[in-house]
Amino acid sequence: MDDLDHRLLALLRGDARASVASLAKKLGVARGTVQNRMSRLEADGTIVGYTVRLKPDVEEQQIRALMTIAVEGNQVDAVVQALRGEPDVASLHSTNGRWDLIAELHTDSLASFDRMLARISRMPGVSSSETSLLLTTFKL
Repeated sequence: MDDLDHRLLALLRGDARASVASLAKKLGVARGTVQNRMSRLEADGTIVGYTVRLKPDVEEQQIRALMTIAVEGNQVDAVVQALRGEPDVASLHSTNGRWDLIAELHTDSLASFDRMLARISRMPGVSSSETSLLLTTFKL
């Protein structure tokens, strides 16, 4: 990827629905250049999709939390695979320091949240975890 690709991706992060014409104007290149770059970035897997971001208060009934997870030994791959299969795990990240993984959790009720926490804590390879509910979002 070159500088133009990076600038294009930055614009798409800000507004994934921006038209090719407006992107081309902002980048100072032809529409065909933008379309070709986007097609290439999609084909090589750099761009894996486009999405809608909602204000946090739109889904008022949704419970959101961050869970930090410590993994036993070299079982990170197995735990990651298991967490990928959890429908309430919205995102999953590796990290350094005390915790091996950070999972963003979304559920629709405290009861389902409790069940999900129990499932994750019993997963083979999970040695400990700590979970914090997300209350107010100040910046996305």
